[in-house]
Amino acid sequence: MPTEFGGPGGKGTNPEQLFAAGYSACFESVLRLLARQQKKPLADASVTAHVRVHPLEQGFGLSAVLEITAAGISKAETEELVKLAHTVCPYSNATRGNIDVTLTVI
Repeated sequence: MPTEFGGPGGKGTNPEQLFAAGYSACFESVLRLLARQQKKPLADASVTAHVRVHPLEQGFGLSAVLEITAAGISKAETEELVKLAHTVCPYSNATRGNIDVTLTVI
């Protein structure tokens, strides 16, 4: 059981890690798709998601930070693609209005 729920924490994969893996993989795929569609010379991309559980007034909530890196295009082009990807990605659409998501281009 996670420490946030009063448990000892410890080894093992928790649901937040699984959600982070799915979100980051999906977001990266959408980013690459959009780059291809816009004929941007994206050489490589990486998305790391950090998902946290935290107490709310009633129950618990999630928050996510996506750290995005891209090679072959400028930071400004990357930021534009990331902004668009956030409107297209199914995980972003599912979480919009439900959890705080921070997008950080590195």
